Amino acid sequence: MDQIPLKELAGIIVSGISAQWLAWRLKLPSILLLMVFGFVAGPLTGFLHPDRLMGPLLSPFISISLALILFEGGLSLKIADLTGTRIVVHNLLTIGVFTTWLFASCSAYIILGLNPLLSVLLGSLLVVTGPTVITPLLLYVRPSGRVGSIVKWEGIMNDPIGAILAIIVLEGILASGPHEAALTAALGFIMTLIAGCSLGFLGAIIIIKVIKEYWAPDRLLEVISLMLVVLVFTISELIWEESGLLAATLMGVVLANQNTVNIMPIIKFKEDLRTLLISLLFIILVARLPIDYFYYINSNSVLFLGSLIFIVRPVAVILSTRGLGLSWQEKFFIAWMAPRGIVAAAVASVFGLFLSEQGMPQAEMLAPVTFFVVAGTVTIYGLTAGPLARTLHLASRNQKGFLIAGAHSWAREMASIIRDQGRPVLLVDTNSAEIAKAYQEGLPTYHGSIISESILDEIEISNLGHLMALTSDDMINSLAAIRFRDIFGRKEVYQIRLETTGVRGMQTIAPEHLRGRFLFSPQLTYSYLDEKFKSGASLVINEFTENFKYDPEVPFHDANTIPLMLISSNGTVNLFTEDYKPFPSAGQKLVSFYHPKNAHLYK
Repeated sequence: MDQIPLKELAGIIVSGISAQWLAWRLKLPSILLLMVFGFVAGPLTGFLHPDRLMGPLLSPFISISLALILFEGGLSLKIADLTGTRIVVHNLLTIGVFTTWLFASCSAYIILGLNPLLSVLLGSLLVVTGPTVITPLLLYVRPSGRVGSIVKWEGIMNDPIGAILAIIVLEGILASGPHEAALTAALGFIMTLIAGCSLGFLGAIIIIKVIKEYWAPDRLLEVISLMLVVLVFTISELIWEESGLLAATLMGVVLANQNTVNIMPIIKFKEDLRTLLISLLFIILVARLPIDYFYYINSNSVLFLGSLIFIVRPVAVILSTRGLGLSWQEKFFIAWMAPRGIVAAAVASVFGLFLSEQGMPQAEMLAPVTFFVVAGTVTIYGLTAGPLARTLHLASRNQKGFLIAGAHSWAREMASIIRDQGRPVLLVDTNSAEIAKAYQEGLPTYHGSIISESILDEIEISNLGHLMALTSDDMINSLAAIRFRDIFGRKEVYQIRLETTGVRGMQTIAPEHLRGRFLFSPQLTYSYLDEKFKSGASLVINEFTENFKYDPEVPFHDANTIPLMLISSNGTVNLFTEDYKPFPSAGQKLVSFYHPKNAHLYK
């Protein structure tokens, strides 16, 4: 076995996933570290050579990966999210795209000195703000309100639009005259719409039929959907080049907005696949950059990047949002979210090489300038989008609040204690009487089911980072934990211990992947707590003094108390769980469950 390809393939996977993990640890946008890792592995050290490794398979791999990423992006686009903002998104995809194309082309001609035809082509490449960068940034920033939905819709939908526009412009450049160029552009636009839309709808209908008619077992639904996306994309590309991205995107949008079948398993599978593909693609594309690309980076390139960020994008947003009721903060944030991604980089590489072979002057500048714009916009927007959103009050500075399922008496008491520490809380319950009591106590509430499909559209979670499932229904608690694990992370999803008993009265515990982390201690089930609180139990708060010395061998609670939460001086709330007991220190407060008759619980 040739060891070099094995090492390079392993290097791509290890670098991509390591960058994602390190970004999570450092609380940085993952795209930034993916670019750094790719640069180190490729141009800097020469360890990776994607073109040598993959050869003629590189371009098809990139194309199919983009199709799958766009399909997954389409699955997240709910038309209901556009309530009140549909015209804004429409304008960004029409007026915004045209304005960006026009002004970017002018900037390329004036600042970079490119010839008019190449300037127009570069401008068409730079209209995209694709999901390969927008989606990770939105997951990192978590903007509140409608701006996140607007930016997400724009980023996902203008990726295929930009690719289609670029190929039409290229065909126009290669045409023999203005008349032929106009006909080529019109034909390309019409054929792309016909092929992309028809095949996208057809692919979605087939997946719906497969699920509805039980044509495949559940264990194969995810891979069958993947196969159909690849098949639809490939057929669409064979019919008309660059129509496949539109077909894949539309396929996802149609599935996301139908109510016939449940597509949650497909969504979960595609989310995991998206993370992997984005990681691999960024490592591959950055690693394959020739070192001589950097010779084209000069003061004019920096000025061109500045014009895109500070002139082109703001003008496009102003023209697209004028008179549509957005606040200046929302407009400002949208104007500051235009990172370029993989589509621009990949298409620029192909077009630059092709035009250089055709003998077009300055064609060799197309790819390096585009990569510089991708790197520059990802770095600038990636580092500043989060602080800007918080400064504009479009994202919470404190994403450590608690979403609490259950609004009964002791859940309200816990929520009040957490709120008094300056941490946001939101109580969710289907019991209107309990919700009314919570509202009267000044606690934020939502009347509805924690596992309803619409809850994420109806509550604001940008300032929340933990789930506590405290309802009387074990199944609801577990389903809520499963759902919010993808949002808050496995570590921050908690539920009260299950009370399910199996044969012979033995307690059965669901597998860890089907539940959250068990709170407090094994004895503190919902029924136990509810019974004790009705008979006089309460929550007590004790503060540790400077004289307190913690000895792990000696319990810091007495026999009549069970610790629930440890609160630091800065308001941080650490929950006691069956797998984690926080160490107290001076200045911290201990919240405990107290009942005089529960001494038998601790032996």
